[in-house]
Amino acid sequence: MDEFIPDTFRMDIKDEREAFFSQQEGLCADRGDIWICKPTGLNQGRGIFLLQTPEDTAAFRARMQTLAGSHTNKKIPFSMSQALIAQRYIQNPLLLKGKKFDVRSYFLIACTSPYVVFFRHGYVRLTCDLYDPKSNNLTAHLTNQYMQKKNPLYSMLKEETVWSMERFNSYINEKFMVPKGLPRDWVLSVFTRRMQQIMTHCFLAVKSKLECKLGYFDLIGCDFLIDEDFKVWLLEMNCNPALHTNCEVLKEVVPSTVTETLDLAVEIYNKCRCGLKLLPLSSQKDFVLLHCGETAGVPLTKQRSRTAGPLRTACSKSRSSIKKL
Repeated sequence: MDEFIPDTFRMDIKDEREAFFSQQEGLCADRGDIWICKPTGLNQGRGIFLLQTPEDTAAFRARMQTLAGSHTNKKIPFSMSQALIAQRYIQNPLLLKGKKFDVRSYFLIACTSPYVVFFRHGYVRLTCDLYDPKSNNLTAHLTNQYMQKKNPLYSMLKEETVWSMERFNSYINEKFMVPKGLPRDWVLSVFTRRMQQIMTHCFLAVKSKLECKLGYFDLIGCDFLIDEDFKVWLLEMNCNPALHTNCEVLKEVVPSTVTETLDLAVEIYNKCRCGLKLLPLSSQKDFVLLHCGETAGVPLTKQRSRTAGPLRTACSKSRSSIKKL
């Protein structure tokens, strides 16, 4: 995973926490490494902060030691107080018109019994300001719309903070195809395949931990960053990202992701209940199938016979019968 995930340390795990701070002690003060700290269970950039100087790191270490002491004294639940990660900040991102960006794509686990997972294109998110890695303003580092709305330039640049994948592809063709020797439509070919490979790898890494029950599904937002060498990095994966999207400009870029997700999950659910062949799926639309197969070691054919029931019973099931992971 170190091929596509920046160095990351969990602060709620003692060994990883100590390894992170030991690593920082061995670095030169003028090296200029930046780390980004993110809490778990939050969205919209809440609780995120940067470690840009040795003083920042020292203060962070003192905070962690205080929290660890509070846990020892049983004043604060340890897992809740330190549930965050420290991730190496990619300081050489590819820029669009001088601005930092990332790509939000969708990973749908439409069913866990059997496993059926999909990829769907999303959109590109840009900052309002030109990129400056030394900036103390979080809006220069975090691309999500909630953070960009805090920038005084947002009202004027709102339409430029979100690009469609088609516009992104055209820009890369125009600006980088020849200078970087990229194949035409690199975004819609090489980059897309790499995102799909990474999503599949992550799924295979955790699928044994998923609760396998017919009707369970989840839509996950995956945030990818491309550096100036066109290396693709996975920054994080977020559950239910579309439900947190409230920016008007996104309506044309991702018009019906949630609706299409529900339609697809319901179709698969009903077919499984009826013992019908899963593929093809009439509601698949822009979703690309990544994996369709076994569930907890049970062959697909056996799983179908076990879950099959009377047609009248299966088809009477409504969307309330399916549940997010």
